[in-house]
Amino acid sequence: MAREQILVVEDEEDILELIMYNLSKEGYRPVGVTNGQEALTKARMSTPDMVILDIMLPDFDGLEICKLLKKDAKTQHIPVIMLTAKGEEADIVTGLEVGADDYMVKPFSPRVLVARLRAILRRKTREPVSEDQTIAIREFLIHPGRHEVALDGKKVNLTFTEFRVLHFLASRPGWAFSRYQIVDAVRGDNYPVTDRSVDVLIVGLRKKLGKYGKYIETVRGVGYRFKED
Repeated sequence: MAREQILVVEDEEDILELIMYNLSKEGYRPVGVTNGQEALTKARMSTPDMVILDIMLPDFDGLEICKLLKKDAKTQHIPVIMLTAKGEEADIVTGLEVGADDYMVKPFSPRVLVARLRAILRRKTREPVSEDQTIAIREFLIHPGRHEVALDGKKVNLTFTEFRVLHFLASRPGWAFSRYQIVDAVRGDNYPVTDRSVDVLIVGLRKKLGKYGKYIETVRGVGYRFKED
């Protein structure tokens, strides 16, 4: 039975064949291209369910392709997994900050790649949380309309920004967000921020949440996430 279509962008033929073989074996419908221009054309024409994207391509930089996909209303919803030999911490952070949903470094395990792909597609199909919908997760009850947070029935006094950060993370449990993604979601694009200011905000939020602050996890080299059940 045909399942999701996956666009694989990889200029090394042996790696492209390996990925496509493993995706086909799992029931996905892979489409392979070997350069950035082809990738953009295919993505816009067929709107695949996922893009697996190499960074070092013969024409375009994969980071630039990811940016273009995320700026286009027709393709911005498509999840992207970066798959590249560039494995420095700074490279990973850059990839996530331009909009990638995950980042894997070569050499890689095809089984792990498929597992990560499946997890992202599973998250994508979840019903999105409305901005005015109350969130009940673990011991938390978060009411955006009243800007109130209760832990085990007891109200917690948070600042406006602390509340928005908690609501943003808790509405997407398990998702790792960079500091800049968090600030953009809370304050809007181009709001002036430093890594240090976000870290200080998270420290203060965790302190107010007491023993429940442990649910806001630090993701090394990326940022923060709300711990998934």
